[in-house]
Amino acid sequence: MKDTNDMAERLESLKAGIFGGLSVCLTFVITTFLNNLLLDKYFPALSILQINIQDWRWWISGAISCFCGLLFGVTYRYIIRSDNNPQLKAGGVLAFGLVRGLTQVDVGLYCYSILPFVVLGAQSIVWFAISAILFQSHFVNALDTTIKLGWVKTFK
Repeated sequence: MKDTNDMAERLESLKAGIFGGLSVCLTFVITTFLNNLLLDKYFPALSILQINIQDWRWWISGAISCFCGLLFGVTYRYIIRSDNNPQLKAGGVLAFGLVRGLTQVDVGLYCYSILPFVVLGAQSIVWFAISAILFQSHFVNALDTTIKLGWVKTFK
């Protein structure tokens, strides 16, 4: 009986991970296109953020983002459990966003200009926030929504 429950929990974690990975991947694509269309045009100092979709670095960066989203989805499922604690939910988003974002800022400290890396750091936080938030009539957590719909079950 325990093996059945363990396998069911693993399956739910996998579903949460896939949902998190897809949402961060979609957000990565959107922010890349915004970087290419807006930032370079209006902020020449940020032209370093412009990446062509045919560049192998874009694909590697996208894969890393998707993997981070998968890890976020799995972890977030365990963070929220069955309670309704907004500080815990926001802390999970900030933990993932800040770890990724501050690493990019740290790399920027050794480059010519830190501004592009600060923008990348802020985008990292936005990726995980969008992954966790679905805009409806008010902010509703996207993973909470999948749980309420029965697509993903909470960790007991």
